Amino acid sequence: MADIGATTSRCALVDDKGQELAPEIFENADFNSIAGVLRVYLEHRRASDRPPTRAALAVAAPITGDDVHMVNIGWRFSQEALRREFGLKRLQIVNDFAAVAWALPLLTPSDVVQIGGGESVWRSTLAALGPGSGLGVSALIPAGEGWAAMAGEGGHISMPAVTHEEQDVVATLRTRFDGHCSAERVLSGPGLVNLYGTLAELAGRSRPPAIAPEDVTNLAKQGDPLARKTLAMFFAMLGTVASNVALMTGARGGVYIAGGIVPRLVEQIGKSEFRQRFEAKGRYGQYLAAVPTFVITAQLPAFRGLRYLLGYR
Repeated sequence: MADIGATTSRCALVDDKGQELAPEIFENADFNSIAGVLRVYLEHRRASDRPPTRAALAVAAPITGDDVHMVNIGWRFSQEALRREFGLKRLQIVNDFAAVAWALPLLTPSDVVQIGGGESVWRSTLAALGPGSGLGVSALIPAGEGWAAMAGEGGHISMPAVTHEEQDVVATLRTRFDGHCSAERVLSGPGLVNLYGTLAELAGRSRPPAIAPEDVTNLAKQGDPLARKTLAMFFAMLGTVASNVALMTGARGGVYIAGGIVPRLVEQIGKSEFRQRFEAKGRYGQYLAAVPTFVITAQLPAFRGLRYLLGYR
């Protein structure tokens, strides 16, 4: 199984009992295709492990047919060609956040940190979103005795602005990005950098030189006013989008925050306006106040979903 993101790819084998073996992480910049990543991983395993006959992949892309196009990295591949290349009897490919959605019922209290709200309503929809290289969004909906995953491209909704300052930020980014500012343009690693640069520009400062998302968070921890303002706006806007997801999906079972950014900043999000903004929906404030929000701190939740899809339950 593998979780293929825009920045990194995580691969592992699964034994006959569903136990994860030999996990390995690759930087996608070192490869030019998904097949290249899988080929190198299996080469590393060849001396001691049997080649797999089944595989499940979580891919940061819309899965709409045989042809899969990863927008944030530019990789493109055929599912059937990939299956044949690796001699697989069965290959199942799902959106990366669909895999996270499948993992949600399997999480334990030690895998999450609750950030406000009430109790999960049993057998109610669960929703997930996560800022990383992009912004993933998904939901898990009760279906008969089981569940059905809803995978969409919610990260590409138009970013709503609540305050005048957010309106200025969104308007600036809309001009920069061909007339559309998606939620992903601010709620992701690159989005954090976009926010930092735009707030600097709006404050009359020159746009900072190329920086990484971790530079912004490190500056915030060091007390840099602009970086702290950036992080505060990031969490507030995340709260707005998370509550929109909760209302659209009816996620009374809870909204879960995953991805590569927020789990490292649990203390900061707990002190931020995230939860206040989550509940700031006028007449539906009381409805949302009862909906719990969690940060997933467990490593590689998508792997749990992939194991479930492979039949290990």
